[in-house]
Amino acid sequence: MARPPRPRTNPKRPRQFTAGELPSREAILEAMANEPGLDGKRDLAKHFGIRGDMRTPFKVLLREMEHEGLIARTRKAIRRTATLPQVAVLDIPTDADPENLHAFLANWNEDEGERPRVEVVQPRAARVVPAPGDRILARIDAGDGPLPHYTARAMKILDKPRRGQIGIVRMDEDGARLVPVERKLKEMRIPAGDLGEAKDGDLVEVEVKPSGRLMIPRAKVVSVIGNPRSEGAVSLIAIHNLEIPYRFPNAVLKEAEEAGEVSLKGREDWREMPLITIDPADAKDHDDAVYAEPDTDEKNPGGHMVYVAIADVAAYVRPGTALDREAYLRGNSVYFPDRVVPMLPERISNDLCSLKEGVNRPALAVRMVIDAHGKKKRHSFHRVIFRSAAKLSYQQAQAAIDGQPDDKTGPIVETILKPLWNAHSALMKNRTLRGPLELDLPERKIVLDAQGMVVDVRVPERLEAHKLIEEMMIAANVAAAETLEKQKSALLYRVHDTPSPEKLAALHDFLSSLALPFNKGAAVRPTDFNRALAKARLEGKIDHVSEMVLRSQAQAEYSAENYGHFGLNLDRYAHFTSPIRRYADLIVHRALISALDLGKDGLSDGEIAKLPGIAQHISATERRAMAAERETADRLLAQFLAGKIGAQFEGRISGVTRAGLFVRLKETGADGFVPASTLGADYYRFVEQRQAMIGDKTGEMFRLGDNVTVRLLEVAPVAGALRFELLSEGNRVNPSSMKRGPRRPSGSYGPKGRRKR
Repeated sequence: MARPPRPRTNPKRPRQFTAGELPSREAILEAMANEPGLDGKRDLAKHFGIRGDMRTPFKVLLREMEHEGLIARTRKAIRRTATLPQVAVLDIPTDADPENLHAFLANWNEDEGERPRVEVVQPRAARVVPAPGDRILARIDAGDGPLPHYTARAMKILDKPRRGQIGIVRMDEDGARLVPVERKLKEMRIPAGDLGEAKDGDLVEVEVKPSGRLMIPRAKVVSVIGNPRSEGAVSLIAIHNLEIPYRFPNAVLKEAEEAGEVSLKGREDWREMPLITIDPADAKDHDDAVYAEPDTDEKNPGGHMVYVAIADVAAYVRPGTALDREAYLRGNSVYFPDRVVPMLPERISNDLCSLKEGVNRPALAVRMVIDAHGKKKRHSFHRVIFRSAAKLSYQQAQAAIDGQPDDKTGPIVETILKPLWNAHSALMKNRTLRGPLELDLPERKIVLDAQGMVVDVRVPERLEAHKLIEEMMIAANVAAAETLEKQKSALLYRVHDTPSPEKLAALHDFLSSLALPFNKGAAVRPTDFNRALAKARLEGKIDHVSEMVLRSQAQAEYSAENYGHFGLNLDRYAHFTSPIRRYADLIVHRALISALDLGKDGLSDGEIAKLPGIAQHISATERRAMAAERETADRLLAQFLAGKIGAQFEGRISGVTRAGLFVRLKETGADGFVPASTLGADYYRFVEQRQAMIGDKTGEMFRLGDNVTVRLLEVAPVAGALRFELLSEGNRVNPSSMKRGPRRPSGSYGPKGRRKR
């Protein structure tokens, strides 16, 4: 049967190509648009006169166009791909270059061929600044030519949908079940054929499908992530649950391994200055060193010269490199009890940039002159090479000052340590005058054995050596912000907003219920909180008040705009002192290098334009790290307590909601929940002004900060969840005098019954 003639929408003869010449991509797309019958490789070859040796290059060209998303191939047919809509949802790959972002359509029909690549245009004054890994709503432009060149401008950054659920596989006599890592989710059965290669204890990703007439959710394993027990890392659960990058790409590791030592060229030689590092005893990287000496200037009697040297990470991590892209993606290091997920590979963080004792290291240093009262008179920044004179732990340095030096600290007590402590005493005087928020909440350290199991939970002693380093780092951070502002340079600020009026009102109501005064005016200062805390300490109410003051505070973050740091009571502040573990500090280092003409590896114009987006991204990675660290601590403590069901513990109410009470155990710091329905036979209401649950009839009250005794009833180690039974009696108040909230009924207790304590 004869083939019908192809319809021609454009009778114009195609351009004739000479031997050895291939048509352009534009010409192929134009021909396919004008003549719909050109739907096969052979038709196109005939149309363009492709013969002999040109057939193979022509096939290669068509294959390239397919990979570029210009054409789609189904069996033997070839057609133009669908054009992208004017507004669409795009995904930016996590490995995209922050300087030249590209994206792909989030929902693309694979029958259309390869997803077209879309360049993300970022105007300098753009309000929405996306980053690698973001999902965006964008306006798309295909360009004017026959060959589409897609560009997009971000309109909004969207939340990405969570991938499938993850959990731990547990085998039992009935087969397999999934224990979800999310506390609110219930266990699910895994049908025998849906287990894949997963084994007991594996961390897996599953898809959930309802099954049977009752549509009961069942789990199907789609991938095995690993086994937290065999890998000795409970943190693996949080790492995957929160999607934290923890394996370095080969390109990043290659760059790190190829990095070499930095020479003295273009730097000041500070190798004779006896700067020392003071860090935790188990620290593997050392990014700050300090030294102080009396100021000999007669105009500054009793003054000091303080030197702070910070690892020069900018010398190794240059803008646009694979190292830089990965550091930006991670945003910061994440510290778990069982591992560290570093921002930079060990070759950089633990070797080339670590300020090792007796080894030449590059640093960006600040020299500060302070008076006898700790007020800074002037400062200057320097790019240097120095050699750490000693590596000390906090405990080692403190013991030497307290009159118990060892072989290492003995020779440097008079020459190095005492001058440092003298300068610190002056800085503390200035701190007292400044009046930062004095909210001293203990941080617990979880100690693990070789198998990654908890053997102890302790509160490390807060030493003067800790405060010395902290104050010198704060002074250096302030100096960095001041210098960059003076130079009119762009920078990332570390900002902490004033508490919101709503939170201040809630705090005022709570403190009033404790008969503690508090000024909630518009001009609230950290000293207002400090007075309330001091009064609460005198009256034995500090546990009640500390938690509520903490909740009233805004969350610190990074910003390209300055609005001060409320908690530190500073007008300007930036993070400068930890570039090994924080990307924000690396940006500030680069800004100083550019502003002070200290090298060619400073802040690029592209980075300056994207500082708002960078600030948003690294603020998010910081929150992600905090959540991961908290989740992992909860899981480790739940495992630790799993064998103690039925035991009694002393604790403190750390949160009150309509659903019940959160209790933090005093010994371990583990958090658990007491459902409101188990409080007793009364009806309990949540009274927000008092942050308490109060019985309608009895007036029994359980308030934030109250000391209580609880019994451990249930442990969910994978989710890190504990459930308690409250054994303590509450204080009694007049129930009729309370501002009432919604009623929370108790459990099914008799009218006369109160459960046994």
